[in-house]
Amino acid sequence: MNIEELRDFCLSLHGTSEDFPFDATTLVFKVGGKIFCLTDLEGPLQVNLKCDPEKAIGLREHYPSVKPGYHMNKKHWNTVEIDGSVNDELLRSWIMDSYELVRPSGKKRKQN
Repeated sequence: MNIEELRDFCLSLHGTSEDFPFDATTLVFKVGGKIFCLTDLEGPLQVNLKCDPEKAIGLREHYPSVKPGYHMNKKHWNTVEIDGSVNDELLRSWIMDSYELVRPSGKKRKQN
């Protein structure tokens, strides 16, 4: 997966927006105003993804390219180096997991 494929996939998810809230090189994808994926456009391609804490530990133990979230809450975020060691299908599933963790649920929308 390259940066264009990452961007296209993230923007294909319902309600997703992109922004540069931190600086000119940190691309952030949000749903419902909450971040689910971010990447720096400079340097090697990697993404920060939100993750269930127990699953996050398991992924870090199983995949050398998955590390605790850089500049993020290490319990809830992983940084994934996109170096070819994880196939695109699996990477897309982790992005979807992150998206689902932060996206507003139907129940919350009905209550507001």
